[in-house]
Amino acid sequence: MNSILDNLSKTEFVSICVQDPRLHEDDLWHTHVDYEICLHASTNSMCFRKKTSCVRRRYSDFVWLRHCLEQNALIIELPKLPPWNPFFSLKNKEQVSKRMKGLQEFLESVLQNPFLLSDSRLHLFLQSDLSIPRIERCALGKTRYTVAEAIQLSKSGYYNLEDKTSCDSDCESTASSGLGSSIDTKTCNSTVSFLHLSEVDL
Repeated sequence: MNSILDNLSKTEFVSICVQDPRLHEDDLWHTHVDYEICLHASTNSMCFRKKTSCVRRRYSDFVWLRHCLEQNALIIELPKLPPWNPFFSLKNKEQVSKRMKGLQEFLESVLQNPFLLSDSRLHLFLQSDLSIPRIERCALGKTRYTVAEAIQLSKSGYYNLEDKTSCDSDCESTASSGLGSSIDTKTCNSTVSFLHLSEVDL
């Protein structure tokens, strides 16, 4: 019994949830959808010093993340993202639910790989408010703040800087009357567990 409790105490748990899709207006003709990513790590987690966090990312951000991980993955087969749908609509609950499920499954698979967890861009993606260009600069040491500072200070307002970018892979070509709205479609409460992962230098 004691050995079972000892093993449980050494097990690290990470729960990841992709939820709360929201529609944003880029300009008169283009919109994009982003999603809230909530992460909760066990208190003994060595991979995530910040135990709880929530950030918002769009589909094209996930595409960027997968490309970054793929560059460092070498022979590791990366999980796939849900396919891009040019007719994706926030009003279609089935489409939204399917995409969120696919995004969450992608993150769950990534979090189970110790090698991928060593990439600082993944941690910034999951736990900082930085835009993708700033994540790239921060990971290269080209910002006035470190990776750890960007993560710890997220949601404080100091580094909550957003880039106004042009339309990319998850834009929709028509305007919608539901700007800024969200629907109650969630894919949550999934837990990833692993043993004795080495600490990421954040």
